[in-house]
Amino acid sequence: MIGWNSLQSGLLWNEGADLHGWHGNWWTDYDPKGKTMYFDDLKIGMRTEPAPAVIHKDKMLAFARDYDNIPLHTDEAYAARTHFGQLIAPGVMSFMAVWAKYLEADFFGEELLAGKSTKIEWMKPVFAEDVLSAVAEITALTKRSPRNGIVEVSICARNQKGEVVLTNVTEAIVKCRPLQENL
Repeated sequence: MIGWNSLQSGLLWNEGADLHGWHGNWWTDYDPKGKTMYFDDLKIGMRTEPAPAVIHKDKMLAFARDYDNIPLHTDEAYAARTHFGQLIAPGVMSFMAVWAKYLEADFFGEELLAGKSTKIEWMKPVFAEDVLSAVAEITALTKRSPRNGIVEVSICARNQKGEVVLTNVTEAIVKCRPLQENL
């Protein structure tokens, strides 16, 4: 069970809360799978912590060979001679591993209409078998029309050492609650 919980500067999405049962800074018993989360239900500062993503070497190499085939990602002897000292994961693959865990929570459900934009910054290299943990936070909400709004989600991913390896800002279009429900 996943839910939102208060945390100093905002709301932390974690085990056990119900967005429709708001109590101060706490929500209890909310499970997003199969439920509706409209733009109108969202608040700036809401956070979620997706499950960690493990960068498995075999998947890292397969991705690199197919989509980012440079020696730094595919040739161990070459990578050992670089300042990294070993193979590094392709940046897009590292981001997608974290993003996949975020999507598994299915937070917006069918109310997510489309992605609008994304910006990724890579801060440190990611290596085979690194474990990436992330926090995703709603950082902006812009109502576009009575039918939908833009949600800006900022993600910060850290490796098992606590080092920030990547940040991301994504905008997504999410449905508003139908007008008859807003009355």
